Amino acid sequence: MTTAEVASRDPIEHARALLAAKPDGLIEAIAREAGVSTRTVLELLPAGQRLFVAPERFEALWQELASWGTVLFLMHTPDIVLEVEGALPVGSFGHGYYNIHGDSPIGGHIKAENCRAIYLVDRATAQGRRACSVQFFNASGEVMFKIFVRRDASRALLPDQLNRFEALKASFV
Repeated sequence: MTTAEVASRDPIEHARALLAAKPDGLIEAIAREAGVSTRTVLELLPAGQRLFVAPERFEALWQELASWGTVLFLMHTPDIVLEVEGALPVGSFGHGYYNIHGDSPIGGHIKAENCRAIYLVDRATAQGRRACSVQFFNASGEVMFKIFVRRDASRALLPDQLNRFEALKASFV
């Protein structure tokens, strides 16, 4: 049986083949094309590119990220990729949500109990640049939102945030 035939019968093998053909491909696009969840494709990445963090660490992780200064907050749905730069406000639980408010364009209410997995993701982009993010996943295996290490004017990752990201990874290994 050819690779194409296997891929047509097994969505995970199809995702694996797509990822092998384009290792820097957009995870969400590969997931849609293969008919699997984004988390399923993320799990196919080499272990060095993704590190699982238990969802019970949501608040502690958020508190750490809130100390990083201005980050890139991203939401990617089939209809929009929304990017907002701002500091993450320190949050608190109330009325079934993790509520974030403060002097930042990032604010609102997160249904934290819907978070089923968190990943620290460190991989190359289609432009060949390193991208580091913290990604929060729901029960469907889809991304709730992502928080990226920001870049400077020359598109290099900000050294302070990159160091914090590396320290965060080391604390979960």
